[in-house]
Amino acid sequence: MLLRVENLHKHYGGVHALEDVSLSVGQGTVLALVGDNGAGKSTLMKCVTGSEIPDSGAIIFNDRPLPPGDPHASRLAGIEMIYQHLDLCPQRNVVENIFLGRESLKKILGASAPLLDLRGMEKTAKMLIDRLNTDIDVRRAAGALSGGQQQAVAIARALLFQPRLLIMDEPTAALGVKEAEKVLSLIRSLKQQGISVILISHRLGDVFEVADRVVLMRHGRIHEDKPVVETSLSELTQKILSANV
Repeated sequence: MLLRVENLHKHYGGVHALEDVSLSVGQGTVLALVGDNGAGKSTLMKCVTGSEIPDSGAIIFNDRPLPPGDPHASRLAGIEMIYQHLDLCPQRNVVENIFLGRESLKKILGASAPLLDLRGMEKTAKMLIDRLNTDIDVRRAAGALSGGQQQAVAIARALLFQPRLLIMDEPTAALGVKEAEKVLSLIRSLKQQGISVILISHRLGDVFEVADRVVLMRHGRIHEDKPVVETSLSELTQKILSANV
């Protein structure tokens, strides 16, 4: 298994955000994480990415334990997360968004300091976009792109770190049907490249389009973990709704 979460607990005062949570993600697979608001999905992913420290339990990635509360270590291991708000700079072009904060430099003979490698960054940006089987002019401003295209830019930015696991938080939440399908195609492309995906989504139809397994969380616990082919949209919907009854 690429990722193993073992017996994770996380409390905020008297609130039990995670209670004895264990799950695993295989290489090149898509795991859907579903459940109502407050089920513990975001807290679990924050622990995996190192932005939260669990009270107890372990996170094993590629057979090595990750140090708790260390985002840098999680990123170095190959874990990237794309949040629902993509944090793109709308006035900057695609190249600038992909390389924002990690620009490539090159030394020029006679120059007092290294200069931006604009050609190199543009070439790499095009290569990353091409990997996603999508057609985007990397010189266009991010704000001029469609929602699906902006998701592609966010994924390309994550690919710059050569991730082995990509966590996507509600990637289709604000998109129409056609744009959402483009994002689902991007997820399929990642899977074909051997990159594992954890998909957090309230759109259960998306789950049945791309996921191999689905994990249902309730009140900080894993309520169900099974292959998608062993459940149905109506069954999963009913189980989520019954948590509020």
